[in-house]
Amino acid sequence: MDATSEPRLSSNLSSEDADDRNETSTNVFEQPGWQVALWAIAYALIVVVSVTGNVTVIWIILAHRRMRTVTNYFIVNLAFSDVSMAAFNTVFNFVYALHNDWYFGLGYCRFQNFFPITAMFSSIYSMTAIAVDRYMAIIYPLKPRLSSTSTNVVIGVIWIVAFSLAFPQCFYSKTDFYSPRTVCTVDWPGDFGGKHQLSLVGQALWGSEIPGEASEHYQNQIQAKRKVVKMMIVVVVTFALCWLPFHLYFILGSFNKDIYKQKYIQQVYLAIFWLAMSSTMYNPLIYYCLNQRFRSGFRRAFRWCPFIKASEKDKMELQHTRTFRMTRSFQMDSTTMQRDSTERSTTTTLMKF
Repeated sequence: MDATSEPRLSSNLSSEDADDRNETSTNVFEQPGWQVALWAIAYALIVVVSVTGNVTVIWIILAHRRMRTVTNYFIVNLAFSDVSMAAFNTVFNFVYALHNDWYFGLGYCRFQNFFPITAMFSSIYSMTAIAVDRYMAIIYPLKPRLSSTSTNVVIGVIWIVAFSLAFPQCFYSKTDFYSPRTVCTVDWPGDFGGKHQLSLVGQALWGSEIPGEASEHYQNQIQAKRKVVKMMIVVVVTFALCWLPFHLYFILGSFNKDIYKQKYIQQVYLAIFWLAMSSTMYNPLIYYCLNQRFRSGFRRAFRWCPFIKASEKDKMELQHTRTFRMTRSFQMDSTTMQRDSTERSTTTTLMKF
């Protein structure tokens, strides 16, 4: 997750621990070229798929008025967090993990320990906000939803909290030179942060029945909302499964540092770090598989590809709203009520006459 994550060293490595394990004048983390090439292809796949997919998700939502809902604004925030993680964390940490040598200076060491963690917190809180929004939409469908301004305020608060939680990583970051390598570490004061590195992902919420009369229109609404909930459950579970081995690696290491001395540990770390970073590329694929509107959006975004065809239905799915049916129904009901009222008045007048 951060630049302090070395194959042998925990993310809360102190300078004394680093000194004990870096007395050698040779870099024991050197790998043969064919291994470097294979890992480079694997990590490049993450960056390409994540950046392409998440940028497309952002375009689908922001470029089409129908897609600009409260939930989708949080999905934009989640996509931005994921693309930031892929762009600013994956490549640099991969290069660092290959030879356990930090090439990018103190400034980027601080940034690398700060911004990707901020993005991860933003992802977690964005998923939490989506869960709360879906809960309110299903349990209390007649209550007004968050306005655009309120949604932006919530997103702003998410980033402020994320920045605040990640700032200590930046403040305590440092680089040390142990010939022939330079390491980027977080030098926590005392034992702060050294024992219990646990990650809280959150829970997906599920609603039951709509209070009041269950009309056909509301039944259709509830089905659509539950589809979004199912989609977000898959997103949350995928995120948790991807990051679980990474956190277990450092939790086990905090209790038994000998695991970092094992000969195979560098390959283990590269594998679990790949899995953690791959969490940034799955969401667009999940949206495509489980949501018709996103599926239409992706087809329109990549309609220039010779093997992808975007139909007129895809365009209508993104651009046309269904509010006209409600409006027309409301107008017809109003006209009927007025006609009935007029007929009753006429009848009463005739009776009086």
